[in-house]
Amino acid sequence: MALPDPATTPAAATHAALPLDAQGILELAARSMFQLFSSVSQGMFLVDHSGRIVWVNEGYRRFLPDLGVGSVEQFLGRMVEEVIPNTQMRSVLDTGKPVLIDLLTNQAGTFVVSRIPLRDEAQQVIGAIGIVLFDHPETTLQPLISKFALLQRDLDDARRELAVQRGRQISGAGSGVRRAKYTFASFVGSSPAAAEVKRQARRAAQSSSPVLLLGETGTGKELLAHAIHATSARSGGPFVSVNIAAVPDTLLEAEFFGVAPGAYTGADRKGRDGKFKLADGGTLFLDEIGDMPPSLQAKLLRALQEGEIEPLGSNQLVPFDVRVVAATSRDLTALVREGKFREDLFYRLHVLPLRVPPLRERRSDIPALVEVLGEDLALRNGSAPPELLPDALALLMAQPWRGNIRELRNVLEQAAMRSDSDTIDAAQLTRILRETGVEPAAPEPDAPALQPGAQAQGDLLRPLAQQVAELERRAIAAALAAHGGNKQATARQLGISRATLYARMENPA
Repeated sequence: MALPDPATTPAAATHAALPLDAQGILELAARSMFQLFSSVSQGMFLVDHSGRIVWVNEGYRRFLPDLGVGSVEQFLGRMVEEVIPNTQMRSVLDTGKPVLIDLLTNQAGTFVVSRIPLRDEAQQVIGAIGIVLFDHPETTLQPLISKFALLQRDLDDARRELAVQRGRQISGAGSGVRRAKYTFASFVGSSPAAAEVKRQARRAAQSSSPVLLLGETGTGKELLAHAIHATSARSGGPFVSVNIAAVPDTLLEAEFFGVAPGAYTGADRKGRDGKFKLADGGTLFLDEIGDMPPSLQAKLLRALQEGEIEPLGSNQLVPFDVRVVAATSRDLTALVREGKFREDLFYRLHVLPLRVPPLRERRSDIPALVEVLGEDLALRNGSAPPELLPDALALLMAQPWRGNIRELRNVLEQAAMRSDSDTIDAAQLTRILRETGVEPAAPEPDAPALQPGAQAQGDLLRPLAQQVAELERRAIAAALAAHGGNKQATARQLGISRATLYARMENPA
């Protein structure tokens, strides 16, 4: 197949008529595209069905010396693999599939190339065209290459970090090493309240000062404690937790500070390390700190002030290095006023207080929580995740949730276990709520569309970005509720990609 060099082809007559038949238009388009590629590309050449070079344009000729070819005559008639190292043109001829974008590197340099098969009227491959789109892409495509290089570095860093974490889990699985189980991604929610507490927690993670998590039971305080440790400079150290309310008062001192060998009758001859020693170099999470007996509060305060402990039955002081994260569902300020909690210990712990909002203050997070909890239940039970109908989801979003996420999980688990199908409606949830002694709150009717002048003037005078962000959050919450938490359907209805939806939910404006 011989094609003329476009550089030597006479220009078409002025005001030439446009063909009206389909074949004529196709031939005209083919000629025009060929001439366009030949003029704007860095070079072109053609091979026949056997891979023999049959034509080369003027632009490509400048690469011949670097390829070790002295002249065009020495280039034409040669098999493509003989003169263009690393070319994939043979694959295009064999498969008939084009390679629209590829990088080719040989002694002539690095090039962005395209390879397109040529077919006859019977659609048989009779040759191929090679096009050099860019030479020296390290300069011509620098912004694009830099962006992909940055993404590749981030991916490599993520892979290395994942490998390190897996290695820690494997090494710690048989050695008793305690690690954080959750990250900030585990704290599901994109509402303003959830975003704010995660923002504050991330800032707290960068400090070494004590953190005090305040909030009702079941709000996710322990999860945030894990996430703070996992994001802190101590993430390589152990994460040790102790629920003070679950340990008898008589055993708390030994639980905290350890026991010396043979400290008392029946004590282990080898002794026993306490939580402070186990958490050395890492984080110690003190859950339900408000339930600590007064007798132990003074010893805890001294340990935090001095950075050393004295095991039970020992007269030796043992230094330790831990970062304390405490949590409570009780009103510590009221306990201080009542004399049930030491004021000096309160101020020692109350350095970075974080209030974890109850579920009723972030109702828009319920659809996402339902999806995550449903998937977790499905994995644990080996079944399909439950699908909540829109009326069921609306009912859940209307409840006060005194037990917060823990109560929500319990209701979902009961509904999934007692349902004969994968779908759950509002009637089923109503029965379950009533059986637990809760009279279900009726779902709120859909708010009417705002008419001009119906909104308070003060609301309209807020920054526009804030109003747009609020409207976006409401639209996402409404779409999630309408589709039972199905993110794919939500993204489709809102006209955005799932990636954009996840980004909006994770980082609301």
